[in-house]
Amino acid sequence: MFSHVMVGANDMEASKAFYDATFGAMSVKPGFYDDKGRIIYLHDGAIFMITTPIDGAPACHANGGTIGLAMASPAQTDAWHAAGVGAGGSSCEDPPGVREGGFGKLYLAYLRDPAGNKLCGLHRIT
Repeated sequence: MFSHVMVGANDMEASKAFYDATFGAMSVKPGFYDDKGRIIYLHDGAIFMITTPIDGAPACHANGGTIGLAMASPAQTDAWHAAGVGAGGSSCEDPPGVREGGFGKLYLAYLRDPAGNKLCGLHRIT
């Protein structure tokens, strides 16, 4: 269904440091710059990109928007969350932990990146 996710940023270096750290906790290689100055991450057929807005206006986060990232385990989710907080992100929502609802039992952790984009680390508990 999805080909890629792209988020905007005003400080590309701060965003790269944040995503290198959080994606590194998921065993993803550091991002690289393309010829248009965007930062690109490739992993398991997925593409995640960071860019300054092409219209020249400041980047801003989507209020109510969340980007969900699949995690291999609760331990990886915790490492991802800690890496994000350590790399300039901020914890949001409830602390990392188990939640139960319509999608079953999930281990979740939430972060905001340096540009304010909201991310969710999600591990499905079977």
